[in-house]
Amino acid sequence: MASAMKPMSYPPLILLLISCVNVFSIASKIADPTPAAWPHQFHSILFMNNSAGNLQVVDLWYDWPNGRNFNIIQNQLGKLLYDLEWDNGTSYIYTLDSNQECRTLRFPVGVLRPNWLEGANYLGQQQVDGFLCNVWEKVDFIWYYEDVKTKRPVYWAFYTGMVAHVMTFEVGAVLEDKNWQAPVYCFKEGVEERSPVLESVAGGGSSGVFTLMRGVFDGSMGQ
Repeated sequence: MASAMKPMSYPPLILLLISCVNVFSIASKIADPTPAAWPHQFHSILFMNNSAGNLQVVDLWYDWPNGRNFNIIQNQLGKLLYDLEWDNGTSYIYTLDSNQECRTLRFPVGVLRPNWLEGANYLGQQQVDGFLCNVWEKVDFIWYYEDVKTKRPVYWAFYTGMVAHVMTFEVGAVLEDKNWQAPVYCFKEGVEERSPVLESVAGGGSSGVFTLMRGVFDGSMGQ
């Protein structure tokens, strides 16, 4: 009768090394969580503040299946701006008051993708606005804080000094189609040159930050 095989034995030092490798392997997997992809449709209210103390409330509607994104921006005791973005690379930034201001911007990329945070650098955990958050940094442009328990975004900090506090986050909320139409004066010939709307859109305002996000993140991720 054949004898039973004896289990292979290792010297104590080898066993210790194997244990350490296993522990480090498990720890590395646990230590680097990945940010949740954005829901394909959501509505969020953001309270924004820049380094100069200018306050804004942004009503954000994200609608990836229909290729569109909308930022309705109320400046404190100031102008109400509409920043309407389409996946064909066109944005309309306008007012709905009697001034009929509008500016059309065109980009080689479309709406920010749900997985735009892929490749972000994990920085650890931090308490912000009363929530324990995982924190990531992406291309030295944005620091993104996500609630550890719910995976909802809590706080964003931009390289410009602008910060955003996420006040509400409604997954699946959709704005009615009739609200996605830019006004007719946005389509007048030469409107880009004639429009008096805020030159600050390209650098400093919250609409400028969201517009830059399209180019920085979708552009870096390719088509």
